Amino acid sequence: MSPSMILLALALYFIMLLAVGYATGRKANEDGYFVGNKQSLWWMVALGMLSDSMSGVSFISVPGAVNVAHWSYMQVVFGYVAGYLVIAYVLLPLYYRENLTSIYTYLGARLGREHQRVGASFFVLSRLLGSAARLFLTVAILQTYLFGPMGVPFFVSVIVIIVLILAYTMKGGIKTLVVTDALQSVILIGGVLVCVVALADGLEWIAFWQKGVGVSPWQRIMDSEMSDIFVWDGNSKLNFWKQFMGGAAMCIAMTGLDQNMMQKNLSCKSLKDAQKNMISTAFVVLLVNVFFLSLGVMLHAYLAKYALEIPVLNGKPSTDGIFPMLALGGLSLCGTSWLVPFAFVLGLSAATFSSADSVLTTLTTSVYHDFLGLGEEKSGYDESRKMRVRRGLHLGFAVALFFCILLFYWLNESSLIDTVLMVATYTYGPLLALFAVGIYTRWTPKGWYVVMWCVISPMLTYFLKLSDAAGVWSQGRDIAKFNALERLWYHTWEKGSPWFGDYVIGYESLILNAGIVALGLGVIHFCQNYKRS
Repeated sequence: MSPSMILLALALYFIMLLAVGYATGRKANEDGYFVGNKQSLWWMVALGMLSDSMSGVSFISVPGAVNVAHWSYMQVVFGYVAGYLVIAYVLLPLYYRENLTSIYTYLGARLGREHQRVGASFFVLSRLLGSAARLFLTVAILQTYLFGPMGVPFFVSVIVIIVLILAYTMKGGIKTLVVTDALQSVILIGGVLVCVVALADGLEWIAFWQKGVGVSPWQRIMDSEMSDIFVWDGNSKLNFWKQFMGGAAMCIAMTGLDQNMMQKNLSCKSLKDAQKNMISTAFVVLLVNVFFLSLGVMLHAYLAKYALEIPVLNGKPSTDGIFPMLALGGLSLCGTSWLVPFAFVLGLSAATFSSADSVLTTLTTSVYHDFLGLGEEKSGYDESRKMRVRRGLHLGFAVALFFCILLFYWLNESSLIDTVLMVATYTYGPLLALFAVGIYTRWTPKGWYVVMWCVISPMLTYFLKLSDAAGVWSQGRDIAKFNALERLWYHTWEKGSPWFGDYVIGYESLILNAGIVALGLGVIHFCQNYKRS
C-alpha cells in the first residue's frame, strides 16, 4: 500500500472523529465532560469498551506472539470474563451507590485522603505508561510505512497524532468518547474480519474447501499445533491457574479499578444498564480474542507457506511487525489490492486511538477530583475557571504522553503485549489491595506509612520476580541483553531461586503484589490501634 493511500485512510478516519467531536462537544458542560450527563446508552458504552480494552497492542502483538505462546492467551481471556462478573456485581453497585465521578473518591471517604491520592497516583502512572506503549506501537508502524518514507522524523509523527487526538477530545470529554469509541469498535471488528478472510484466501484454504478438498478454514486453525490452549505444567509461567487468576486480577484492576474504563460505565443511565454493558463486553471480548488468535495462526501459516522471515520493526526483528508487513505488503481480497491495507490501517487506528484518546480525559478527571478537589461544591472556582483548569490538565497530559512515547522509542522494545501487562502487575497491585481492604475489612491504616508501603511493595514484587532465576532464563532471552539487575541475579542464583526452586512467576505477580500491600496495610492498622490502646 502506498503512503498516499495510508494517508488517505487516516485522513478519512480523523475527519469522522472530528465531526463527531464537534457535534457532541458543542454544548458539553462539566457534567457532560466527566460523566456524559448520565445519559449514555449502555450498548454504545459496551461497544466502545471493546476497542478500549483491545488496543493496538492486542491488534498487533497477540496475533504475532502465537508462534511462541500458542493459544494459551485464551487462559488469560477466560480470567478476564470472570473479572468482568466481579466488576458487574461487586464494584459497579458500590460506585453507583456512592454516586462517584472519580472512583478513587471511595478510598478517600472510606480510608482517608492519602489513600485516595495514592490510588489516583498509581492510576495516573499506569495509564500514562500503558497508553504511551499502545500509541508507540501504532506510531512505529505508521513511521515505517508512511511517515518514514515521507522523510518525517519520529517525534514529529508523534506530535501530529497527539494534536489530532486533542482536536476531538478537548471539549466534549466522555460525552464525545462514548460515541467515538463505539464507532471505532465497529471499524476494529470490520478490519479484523477483512484481514482474516484475506489470509484464508491467500493461503488457498477457502478455494480448497469450496472444491471439497481438505477441511474448512476453521478446522485448519483448530488442527494447527499452535491452537492448543491449556498448559498444566505448574512450573511454567503459562500454567492455566496462573494465567486464569492473573487474568481475572488484571481485569478487575485494569478495568474495574481503572478510572479510564469506569468513567464511561458511570455515564450510563442506571446501575442495571452499566451491568448489562459489562456482561455483554465480557462475551464480546472473548469472541474477538478468538478472532485475534485465529488470525495469528493464519499469519504464521502464511509466513511458512511463502518462506517469509520475521520483519524488522523500529530497527530490530519483531513479531509485532508480521501483521503490518502482510496486511500492507500484498494481501488482496475480491480482486482489490487496496481493501486489506485500508481495513488494516483503519482497524489499527481504531484499536489504538480509542485507548489513547480516552486516557487524556480520564487522567484529567482524576487529577481534577482526587488531587485538586475541584469537583467539590466548596472548591471556590466558577465554571469558566474550572474549564480553564480542565483544558490545562488535558493539554498537560498530552505533553506527558508525548515524552512517554519517546521513552518507549528509546527503549526499543520488540514486543509490547508482555510489557504492557507486566507494567500493570506493578502499578495496579496497590490499587487492588486498597480497594480490597476498603470493601472487605474494617481496617483504617492512616498516614504516610500507607504511601511508603504502597511504593515499596511493587519494588519487593519486582525483586521477588527477579530472584526467580529459572523464570529469567526460561524465557529464552540472550543473557547479553539482560539489564544490570537481571545479570546480577542470574549469576547470583545460577542453580535456581533459593525461594521458588523451579517455579516461574507469571501474571499472578499482580496478586502477589496486592497481597504484599494488603499484608502491610493490616500491620500498619494493628500497630496504630495497639499504640492508641
